[in-house]
Amino acid sequence: MLKKVLHKTFSINLALLVLFSTISFTVEKHFCGDVLVDVSLFSEAKKCCIETIETITKKPCCKDEIDVVKGQDELKMSLLEDIDFQHQFIVISFAQVYVNLFVGEPKQNIHHKDYSPPNLVTDIQVLDQVFLI
Repeated sequence: MLKKVLHKTFSINLALLVLFSTISFTVEKHFCGDVLVDVSLFSEAKKCCIETIETITKKPCCKDEIDVVKGQDELKMSLLEDIDFQHQFIVISFAQVYVNLFVGEPKQNIHHKDYSPPNLVTDIQVLDQVFLI
């Protein structure tokens, strides 16, 4: 039971790790002067109303910053042929031994399972007076 729960938890964590390492997103910030007006994660940041004044005076006081957090584009899949011979040997040996742990033993024939010993008429050790000390 515990082994199944740990296995599922570990699998879900690895899937989430791959998912979050490949996600890309942008953070857009809008500043009016030195004051941060709006931050947006997935959509465009809202502009302040001072931009209409900027068009009249032609002095820019607002600025936009865009931070791009880029995820991993492609995942590297290494093949067994990329590994040198010694490491290939170790990996294949481990896999073979691990698989053979779960192979059952062949059924053995017990030839004397139906044999019943003869009935003892007398106790031979008492008759010969041979005792273990």
